[in-house]
Amino acid sequence: MGEKLVNSYQILDSLRLPNGLYLASLSKDYEYVWLRDSFYMSLPYLTKNDGIYEKTYHRILDLFKEYEWKIDIHTRQRPREQWEYIHARYSAHEVKELDVPWGHAQHDAIGAVLWGIGTGKKVGKSIIRDTKDHEIIQKLVWYLNCVHYWEDPDNGMWEEWREVHSSSVGACVAGLEAVRDIVFVPRELILNGYKTLAALFPRESDDRPVDLAQMSLIFPYRVLFGDDARIVLQQIETNLLRERGVIRYQGDSYYSTIEAEGRHHTLTYYYGTEAEWTFGYPWLALCYLELGDFSKAKQYLEQTEKLMLEDGSLPELYFAGSSKYNTNTPLGWGSALYILAKEKIEQLH
Repeated sequence: MGEKLVNSYQILDSLRLPNGLYLASLSKDYEYVWLRDSFYMSLPYLTKNDGIYEKTYHRILDLFKEYEWKIDIHTRQRPREQWEYIHARYSAHEVKELDVPWGHAQHDAIGAVLWGIGTGKKVGKSIIRDTKDHEIIQKLVWYLNCVHYWEDPDNGMWEEWREVHSSSVGACVAGLEAVRDIVFVPRELILNGYKTLAALFPRESDDRPVDLAQMSLIFPYRVLFGDDARIVLQQIETNLLRERGVIRYQGDSYYSTIEAEGRHHTLTYYYGTEAEWTFGYPWLALCYLELGDFSKAKQYLEQTEKLMLEDGSLPELYFAGSSKYNTNTPLGWGSALYILAKEKIEQLH
């Protein structure tokens, strides 16, 4: 195993909590547990026989048991306020909801968990321990049905203003497909999602014609493939690809070089100042592997390694046009995507 791969696994080890969940980063701003980050950071262990993958999902299921009363309410009554949705972010050690305003309508996080459970079971992971685990999974399906995930505007992967996002809808479609052999999933519930994806294609949302988050539809969810996947990747490369990463979308104000002027301006105000997210490169590599383009995948993997710091860390992002990076370093999500791309390319090679 190469040094960069060893270092990347060590980074994940340093971010994994005793309870099996993951800190997004060791920075003060990111010392929380996000369902989405734990999902992506667990993926390198999907094919390993060390119990790490299972432990992550056992803790997630136990978390949902603690908030089962809330899930029960919203299998019958659609949430109205942000805090009524299943929370996306929790305190690190107690794994409790945080009593601060947040964009908790994040349907992709629930789809991700279902996909992780279903896919884990398919490869032989002992994730479902008892009938209560089974009940929780079924209730998550009814939750997505109750919130009308296919048409309910959510905060999306980047936790910002609410729209219907193709990346969120696609995650739910993939998650529901993944657990069909475990619990009852009405076929119409999945078809509703596919209809929305078809209506949005190739856009991410009304406000965003192209978004880094759309890569999740290709990897890991495989909702888009073939020519449709190529169209999305071409849009990303044409509009979002930068020297040190991939911007999330055009006009992204988060960590923009002019963010100090406020984040309330129109998207065009921030064009050319958007932060460059390093995990965009290994994600592109994984997407091209899905399309069978080994050469292009290898190119993006090599570019990823050039962005790494001496200890193998991948910064969350570099500031536009600069070699300066932010404090959320290392970002576990990026290390996980690098591991996945590196191991797949080495296996093929």
